[in-house]
Amino acid sequence: MDGVKNGAKLIKIAAAWLLILMLAMAAAIVTITAVNNNSFGPARTVENYLDALRAGDGAKALGLLHGRVPSANAAVLDGAGLAKSQEDLKDVTIGEPVDAGNHQQQVTVSYTIDGKSLSTPFKLVPGPKRWLFFDSWSIAPTTLPIIDVSVVNANQASVNGVDVNMPNGKNAFAVFYPGSYEAEYKSPLFAAPAVKRSVTGPVDAVPAVALATGPTSDLLSQVGSTVHKYLDACAKQAVLMPANCPMSAATENRVLSAVKWSIVDYPTVSITPYGGKWIMAPLTVKARVQYKEQDLFTGTVAPFQHVEDFGFTAKLAIEGNSVGVTPVVSY
Repeated sequence: MDGVKNGAKLIKIAAAWLLILMLAMAAAIVTITAVNNNSFGPARTVENYLDALRAGDGAKALGLLHGRVPSANAAVLDGAGLAKSQEDLKDVTIGEPVDAGNHQQQVTVSYTIDGKSLSTPFKLVPGPKRWLFFDSWSIAPTTLPIIDVSVVNANQASVNGVDVNMPNGKNAFAVFYPGSYEAEYKSPLFAAPAVKRSVTGPVDAVPAVALATGPTSDLLSQVGSTVHKYLDACAKQAVLMPANCPMSAATENRVLSAVKWSIVDYPTVSITPYGGKWIMAPLTVKARVQYKEQDLFTGTVAPFQHVEDFGFTAKLAIEGNSVGVTPVVSY
């Protein structure tokens, strides 16, 4: 009788242990599944890649992306230029993985750049198990996109704040995605407005960036001041034809007083690129001449004044951050 009771007790104990073991296994399976989804799933691989971009860690990002680097300048593939590419990405959301066929998963990252809604899909392929239980996912290999940049009459520019060389005014830059890239050119004398490009994927046909360089307000002011001083000096010459000046006057009568010149309107300075150089557009000055004259036929004495436009040109000589202006007068 005792043997039967002991046997029944052992069966109950074994059943209890079996239940505990089954519950533990179920819990382990749930735990492994949760860990796989949260720590080793395809979405986590994409999250790690985005974190590397934000940190400016190009080596880590390239490894996670399995990206092939094209033959292009790598100035913004690492460091501050790379980190800056993520600053304009707002409301970043990593979507849930969806089946993409061939045992692949697709994770779509949604975000906005300058208020525009954009997205980037990533395809991921399964890798070997980690520690027998945990999944691994790798982003399917792709080639990094390129942004072509050109700049007028300059051999330097900047991309995302990184100074870059522009041989013959051109260069191509390999970039990570998603990202926002801004190219510009600045110098004390010439500058080009910033141009921004959003890159959403490896197959993006990114529009080329053409930096339209032009004179700065400081340069125009400097050149304008030089032209003003030149014309003011011309106006001080109390003669009908000031030497080396665009103004001139002629009369068949006798001049009885000092000739007085005054500038009515100074020229508008315009500087444009041409043939790899900077040239000034033709200049026009409006000037007034005044004097007292006597008609040789009638003997009448009367004041005379005349306002006229006079054209001339000027040559620029630019060295570094200094500029020279040489007026050219044709008679």
